[in-house]
Amino acid sequence: MEYVVIAFLCLGILLYFLLGGADFGAGIIELFTSTKNRSRTRKTMYQAIGPVWEANHMWLIIAIVILFVGFPHIYTTMSVYLHIPLLIMLIGIIARGTAFVFRHYDAIKDDMQWLYNRIFRYSSFITPLFLGIIAGSVISGHIDTEATDFASAYIFSWLNWFSIAVGLFTVALCGFLAAVYLIGETDDEHDKRRFIKKAEYMNIAAVIFGAMVFIAAQLDNIPLMDWLFRNTVGLTAIILASISLVLLWYLLLKGKTKVLRILAGFQVTMILLAISYAHFPNFIRLKNGSAISLFETIGPEKTIYSLGLALLLGSVLILPFLGYLFYKFQKKEE
Repeated sequence: MEYVVIAFLCLGILLYFLLGGADFGAGIIELFTSTKNRSRTRKTMYQAIGPVWEANHMWLIIAIVILFVGFPHIYTTMSVYLHIPLLIMLIGIIARGTAFVFRHYDAIKDDMQWLYNRIFRYSSFITPLFLGIIAGSVISGHIDTEATDFASAYIFSWLNWFSIAVGLFTVALCGFLAAVYLIGETDDEHDKRRFIKKAEYMNIAAVIFGAMVFIAAQLDNIPLMDWLFRNTVGLTAIILASISLVLLWYLLLKGKTKVLRILAGFQVTMILLAISYAHFPNFIRLKNGSAISLFETIGPEKTIYSLGLALLLGSVLILPFLGYLFYKFQKKEE
């Protein structure tokens, strides 16, 4: 049953990045859209994420619950040494959700809309930035559980060039996912060209910030190159991600947009697989050279059995209806 729990943990993290990340990316696209086009972008974005945006946070909740119940040592280490970026990320999620609701459902349309729009856009940028910073901190080896001062324990564990570069790379990937997803949400050729241009810019940004990640990893002696290129799975995943990106842009230039979302999601999945496979089952790398493993810190057998059973039953009851929800809202205008 431990493999079932770990599989759900990995699936929850992946789906939150693909679906929730695309939602954050929609706000990032709006942030980097000219004032004259923001209302059009906002309308298309709302049609895409309005009905299901809250459902995407389910994956984050599932991942947190699995860590809390099944891997308490990992949960404790992250919540203690990364409590500052975690708090900022959670504030960003709350601020973004609140602003999203009020700017669309506020009974009175007044000057507060100006504030709601800005909170939504900036929190859409800040939240994935710190999500990436947390991910970078977990694998960077900067978390110092033996630190004797506040800065070393709670600041430099996440405030370093590698984690920041991963955060910026995450923002670019979220923006790229959103731009690709939004291309298929509009029939207006002008809007399609705008979203294609945004996808190009975000793709370029991802390449630049990806290069920064490699440079920072080299400076911090993080074996990122080994993780990606010196094992068969990592190398294969990188090759497949590259092929899918080329194919995505080829189909885009040909005007075929139906499979773009699948290709974009597949590309990001391959990137995450390449980065995580080499150091699995280690979940957190520590500054002293040790690592916290999923298998070594797993909870009691009865707890894991109950957790795994609950996840399996829950998936049978919830996932079909969640899929139907997406299907109905995609077909709502036909």
